[in-house]
Amino acid sequence: MNNYSNDRFCYVFGAGPISLPLKFLPSPEKDFVIAADAGYKTLSKCGLKPDLLVGDLDSLGSAPDGVELVRFPTIKDDTDMMLAIKEGMKRGYTNFIIYGGLGGRIEFTLANMQILYNVVNNGCRCFFVGEKCLVTATRNGKLRFNSSFNGRISVFAGNKDAFGVTISGLKYTLDNGVLHYDNPLGVSNEFIGKSGEISVENGVICVVYDDCNNLLYCE
Repeated sequence: MNNYSNDRFCYVFGAGPISLPLKFLPSPEKDFVIAADAGYKTLSKCGLKPDLLVGDLDSLGSAPDGVELVRFPTIKDDTDMMLAIKEGMKRGYTNFIIYGGLGGRIEFTLANMQILYNVVNNGCRCFFVGEKCLVTATRNGKLRFNSSFNGRISVFAGNKDAFGVTISGLKYTLDNGVLHYDNPLGVSNEFIGKSGEISVENGVICVVYDDCNNLLYCE
């Protein structure tokens, strides 16, 4: 069951590694696709064309024909990925699926985790699709899953301690606990064929789980 079946998504493609075929595909009728600079090459490998190209083009080199372009100077405060997310928000999107944002250069993976927290702090939903993993986060909210989910899942505090964390339906549970940003207590939990949820009352939690599953439903 996909609880996001009627939602509009903004898909953002970066230059990092991805696994093919794509697990989630944009719907031409309702979704919007953005290439962040050299993410255009990633899209081309998938046989897809973006609705928009964003960035300084230092990696892509030149602007392709037939694609709307929002170009920025090379010297700037935001990464191309952050600029792409902001452009998606300007166009009214609140749900983001991001490919090519994990793996590769470690500094960009860390930067993209900060982008993830930025997105949820702005009241939006965001999922990074990596190689064999999905990553999402929630602030003062819940992440739900059903009995079809399987494999491993890890739960981490964001950039600060997370309070009132409750985990149910997994091998290891937690009731109104605290996850510290400098202690990986929630690493390597497991789905056990039950429905459940992960909630946080005060703070941000980041969740990493196997990509054999669907998107966690956020509240």
